Amino acid sequence: MPTVVEVLKKTEAFLAAKGVPQPRREAELLLGHAMGLERVQVYLQFDKPLGEDELARIRPMVARRARREPLHWILGSVGFHEHDHMLVQEGVLVPRPDTETLVEQALARIPAGDGPPVYVADIGCGTGAVGLSIAAARPRVRLYAVDLSPAALANTKANVAALGLEGRVGVLQGDLLAPIPAGRPIDMVVSNPPYIATAVLDGLEPEVRDHEPRLALDGGADGLDVYRRLIPAAAARARSDVLVEIGHDQGEAVAALFRAAGLHEVAVTPDLGRRDRVVSGRVAG
Repeated sequence: MPTVVEVLKKTEAFLAAKGVPQPRREAELLLGHAMGLERVQVYLQFDKPLGEDELARIRPMVARRARREPLHWILGSVGFHEHDHMLVQEGVLVPRPDTETLVEQALARIPAGDGPPVYVADIGCGTGAVGLSIAAARPRVRLYAVDLSPAALANTKANVAALGLEGRVGVLQGDLLAPIPAGRPIDMVVSNPPYIATAVLDGLEPEVRDHEPRLALDGGADGLDVYRRLIPAAAARARSDVLVEIGHDQGEAVAALFRAAGLHEVAVTPDLGRRDRVVSGRVAG
């Protein structure tokens, strides 16, 4: 039987030949997942022979990754904000670390501790990572998680259950804020909408171009189609704040849409890589 280190080296070489970035790291993650181990634990078992059952688990995962399926679809989860294992299902956009900037900016506007409920709408919720991270960190938050995609809604519901947030989250299907009844309060709107220009999509890495859902990526000719609809609707419904993720070169254009919708204290916040990432604004009191 081959040992862990032998399979690891073979997997690394195979993934590298398929153009997978960071093939060593990904081989370790896939092998660890097949063995039920964290990545660091794999190092402690380099000389362990792998049985046929373990090899049978890893082979299809490696084959999927070689086809450039997103790694976290295969692993079934991703680390996001304070959560090591945010569930990610096939067919749903994988949350990116840059999006944690949106969560942090929202949390900065919601007081910690006890207090009256704060109603947050997460529009285009995907896995639910943004809104659920906000709700988990602020017990006073009541969340509306909205998406058009049935796969995204199923993924969000799975994360609601995994995080024990069933009593504070409503998962709704529909376009933008329309599924939230007109009489329901909304204090804050947050969104990571599709913002990639259509012409750019075909030049992206295969994981995005060939696998992740276009509905969550394609922002139209200039990437701003959804913002033009969302921002006026959000400004009309929110009682306090509107925050959206943006592409690195969209800060000025999206900030102008915020001002045109009557929002105040409009700001553009960079991510940890110092690229513009979030536009925020306050509703006039």
